[in-house]
Amino acid sequence: MQERQVTVGQKTYLLPEPFFVIATQNPIEQEGTYPLPEAQLDRFLFCVHVGYPSAAEEEQILAMPTGVVGGTVERVLSADEIRGFQEVVLSVPVSRYVVAYAAKLVRATRPNDPNAPDFVREMVEWGAGPRAGQHLILAGKAFAAMAGRAAVSVDDIKAAAVPVLRHRVATNFAAETAGLDSVAIVLRLLEAVPEPPVRRFAGSRAAEAAPVAGRGG
Repeated sequence: MQERQVTVGQKTYLLPEPFFVIATQNPIEQEGTYPLPEAQLDRFLFCVHVGYPSAAEEEQILAMPTGVVGGTVERVLSADEIRGFQEVVLSVPVSRYVVAYAAKLVRATRPNDPNAPDFVREMVEWGAGPRAGQHLILAGKAFAAMAGRAAVSVDDIKAAAVPVLRHRVATNFAAETAGLDSVAIVLRLLEAVPEPPVRRFAGSRAAEAAPVAGRGG
């Protein structure tokens, strides 16, 4: 999926854009299915857990396959329009402040990092890599664009933290005995990792100390 191409025999076929991969796994039927290696999991932007539908949604699901369903499926977007939206998302600006926070959050997931919290050192086997930080920024851009905002905020990074990091943080036996999974670790990190300090321009202090003409007697 990373190469965006398929090879059959000696011929390689490039996959058309837009291209993405969706993988599903049923947690109660593991026979014949195996967890992906960590290097492959890291290539997925999100890991989204889908729960049961609401009561109204389930009623619709029950009714649909038991009767005659008419109508046709209408195309909502073209491939060119999707690529255009992708370019818009990529163009959303992100400040160095937000990038610093994303990097700080990702690095805090690694038990060998000197700034990792004590509970990470105790309960995490291995943490997230640089691709996780890239995906946090990319997801933050998408969230900002969908909300109609002009730039990525720290809150966008926090909103993306669980789906981006849950499959990139491996807990150990200590976490299992405490009843904690990777989601719980990420949520604790969001509370434990502070935002980076805001840098002040050198000229701002000088302006504060400078005398103002016309004052005094």
